[in-house]
Amino acid sequence: MDINKALENPVGRKARKRVGRGTGSGRGKTSGRGHKGQKSRSGHSVKPLSEGGQRPLFRRLPKRGFNNARFRKEYAIVNVADLDRFEAGTRVDAGALAAAGLIRSPKAPVKVLGSGEIDRPLTVAAAAFSATAKAKIEQAGGSAEVT
Repeated sequence: MDINKALENPVGRKARKRVGRGTGSGRGKTSGRGHKGQKSRSGHSVKPLSEGGQRPLFRRLPKRGFNNARFRKEYAIVNVADLDRFEAGTRVDAGALAAAGLIRSPKAPVKVLGSGEIDRPLTVAAAAFSATAKAKIEQAGGSAEVT
């Protein structure tokens, strides 16, 4: 096997579009940009949300009232049914959930929701629990710790 053929993938990457390489290439002269106009110029593309002289929609609509988006707390969600992969008596925290692939980051605040069933006692440490999740964990003989 040759090193230049080791990474070869016949259906893989599409060749990039090479423009401005002569009239015979099919993308010469104006390089697929057409004649004149804003989109034919270098560095003069149409800006996002531009409506060509018309007042843009985001400036036509009134901005009033309170929006909670800036203050919202994002949780990594885990269901009670997902906790079945842990052994009985295990302490389940954000690090254990990340190692098991249930959440992306061990630093994310975790909220446990009550979808599904649990049949083993676990000590679950999370930032928040739904009422049903807490009840199901304690019914199985475990404990729910708010961290």
